[in-house]
Formats: sequence, structure tokens, C-alpha cells
Amino acid sequence: MDFTFDKFHEECGIFGIFGHSEASTLTQLGLFALQHRGQEACGIVSSDGTDLHQFRSMGLVADVLTKDVLRTLNGTSAIGHTRYATAGKNTIKEVQPFSVTCQHGQIAVCHNGNLPYAAQKRDELERSGAIFSSTSDTETLLHGIARTEAGNAIEAIADVLQDTEGAFSLLFLTPDTLIAVRDPRGFRPLNLGKLKDAWCVASETCAFDLIDAEYVREVEPGEMLVIDKNGVQSSFPFKQKPKSVCAFEHVYFSRPDSIIYGRSVNESRHRMGKRLAVEHPVDADLIVPVPDSGVAAAIGYAAQSGINFRQAIIRNHYVGRTFIEPSQSIRSFGVRLKLNPIRDLINGRRVVLVDDSLVRGTTSKKIVQMVREAGAKEVHMRISCPPTVSPCYYGVDTPRKADLIAAQMSVDEVCRHIEADSLGYLSLEGMLEAVNISETSACVACWSGNYPTPVAGGEPTIDNG
Repeated sequence: MDFTFDKFHEECGIFGIFGHSEASTLTQLGLFALQHRGQEACGIVSSDGTDLHQFRSMGLVADVLTKDVLRTLNGTSAIGHTRYATAGKNTIKEVQPFSVTCQHGQIAVCHNGNLPYAAQKRDELERSGAIFSSTSDTETLLHGIARTEAGNAIEAIADVLQDTEGAFSLLFLTPDTLIAVRDPRGFRPLNLGKLKDAWCVASETCAFDLIDAEYVREVEPGEMLVIDKNGVQSSFPFKQKPKSVCAFEHVYFSRPDSIIYGRSVNESRHRMGKRLAVEHPVDADLIVPVPDSGVAAAIGYAAQSGINFRQAIIRNHYVGRTFIEPSQSIRSFGVRLKLNPIRDLINGRRVVLVDDSLVRGTTSKKIVQMVREAGAKEVHMRISCPPTVSPCYYGVDTPRKADLIAAQMSVDEVCRHIEADSLGYLSLEGMLEAVNISETSACVACWSGNYPTPVAGGEPTIDNG
């Protein structure tokens, strides 16, 4: 079993730059920094001022965006995308950025988010004669832009997005302009940076750090940035809506060295761990993070509780996706591919395992078993977010509600299922306080079941990446 099977998956990372002689190379580096947001496929579209140049491929950034490829992506502006694909929709046709030529000229786009009503819009477009090349919801936006009677591409983008419900952080590229747009609710993050005279935009600020760019500010919910030879022009062309930023970005998705929604992700996770120790104390000998995403919260838990912190579970970072499982069963085979305990640290001790989330419970159960087999006297599980009870419709690959263990069992039942001595989740109030976001400004639907928008159908359909 793939260890990541029991985690949520962010759908993609996006990066763009305007006004730099090495635009495609810097975009490749930006995507490399955002690789954690999607490992299935990636692509870049660049502009030389006259034409757009495109390359898309399945695979990791460092493997497929090679020097030879980058030489073909000429120009001083570029946008790029790295994608996590959902099951059954992992083909080159789905890989972004998409690029088309229409009445408004050449336009490329890449998208982080999800448009819950895209299937309905797609049906309408197909009935009117539209031809689609992918199953992506993002492609419906391009069809809409191509059909508008707006005077230019910028006006067309604003017109189409005016009536688009859902989560979208978008980068558009034309031969002479980079356009960045964030939906009015601000579901997914987007940030503005500067590299000398060049401007850049990225899902996370860690992409700026890699290329020595300066973090300028967050792109605001509902904001459109038009970046061209005249600099950056900001506007808010959409009807204002209640802010609904994704709190899970701070819990798990984003890198701890990023600033998201103006707040250090590492600081948020550290504060989550401290609050978790207050809400769910335990008499124990050792605080052990489930690597790597549980580390910052575990450090916070240890600091608050005074219990010794040790990285007593080691992660193998060089594990691929496919392994042949031995015909003679090895207990916890899938988990042991990535995680292995240090027995001399664990043996005879009461251990608190700290993880960022507990989704299906399958992996947590195997980790608890593994730590017991290493000699732990007691194993207590602490989760630095509330119980996950509902799927996401806003750009995150999540299981159906029936597969979310907290939606089917009480906390005590989950504890017994994973065979822990105790289980404690961080409260919703504690998590939001740690992230410094009010409940009225955050999307907490995966924990509360209360969605900030109407949703289409009974289960999420995530197609874009």
C-alpha cells in the first residue's frame, strides 16, 4: 500500500514570471519547489513576445523539464504547472498549462482549484458544438473565453470568471501579458513576488526563496493582476463574496518554509502542536512525529508538555510508487517501505505519535502496530487538526464520505480501530486560533460538513489538477 493513500492530496502548484531573460528556467525551478503539490505531471508555456511555446509531460519536474526542453521554451515570460492526478484521469491530455488560439489571440492557462459546476457547463458547451481535448474543468474556462464578445483577452477572462463558482487560482499567459487571478472566496493560495525587474506569482512563497525573489504580498481574494511591460495593475472585477481560505494549507499541504495567507506555515503547525498538548495531555516518555508532515506539530507538543522529542521514526525519501509485495505477507509492508522505527529509542517507553491528519485510518493503524512491535509500552495518537468528516469540492483529492473514518466512527471507536491507547484531535477552535484565521474567513467544510458554496452532485469530482 502506498503510504500517501491515507493522506489528502493537493491538486497542483502554479508558478509564473514576467520580464526575465531566463523565464522558462526560473519557472522550472519554481515548479521544483512546488513539487510536493503534485508529482504526476508538469508543464511550461513561455512567450517570446510574439508566440507561445509549450511543453507538457508526465513525470517529475527534474526528470522531464530538462535543459534541452528549456532551450525550446524561449522568451521572457512563462507559466508552469505541476499536477497530482486523480485515479483514471492521469494522461497527457490533462496536463497543464493548456494553450489555445482563439479570436482573442494566443492564450495559455494553468489552474489550482476545482470548479464544481464545470460538468454542467461542459454539457452546455458540447451541445452547442464545442470540442474538448481533455476531461479537465479548466478547459471549460478557455471555451468560455474564446466565445465572449469582449474586446481583448483580459476583458474576456474577467467576463468568464465573473459567473464562475468554485475554487480557482489561475495564471494566464498571452504573448505580451501575464494575468493572475484568485477567486473571490480565496480558497487556494496565490502570492506575488519580485526578482529585480521581473515579477513572479506562485502558489507558495518557497518558490520565491529558491530563485532569490522577494515575497511582496498575497494576491487578494477576488483580485486580478495584469503584469506587462508597464508593471503590475491590480483590479477587483468580481462581485465580493465571503472569504473562505483553505485552512488545510497550514495543516498539511504547504511546505513549512512557506508563508500562506500572510502567516508562516511552520509557526502555525508549531502552535497547533502546543494547543494540542493543552487540549489532550498524556503522561508519556517520548513525543515522536510521523514524518515528515507531523514534525512541526510534534515539536510544539513537546515544547508545551515538556516531554522529550525524538525523531524515532525514519522516513525513506527515495521510494517510488510501484513495488511487488511478497507473496508471503509481511505485516505493514506498505508503510515499512517509507517508515521504520528506531527500536532503541522506542523500546520500553510510552510514546505519543503526532500526525497532521487521520483520513481513512489504515496507515495510522499500521504505524501504531509498528511502534508497538518496536517495544513501546503505550502508544498514544495525537492529530493536529479536527476529525475529517466530509470530502472537499475545492481542489483537493479526498475520499468519499463513506471512506472517511471519522465520518463513520466516534473518536473512541477510531481509537480502538487503530489500536492506540488513546486518541486526541485538535479542536476546530484550537486549529483556527493557531492559524490565526477566523471561522468566518476559512473553509472548514472537511471538518464541519458546512460548505461555503452550493456543491454539484453528491461527491467531489476533481479533474483539473
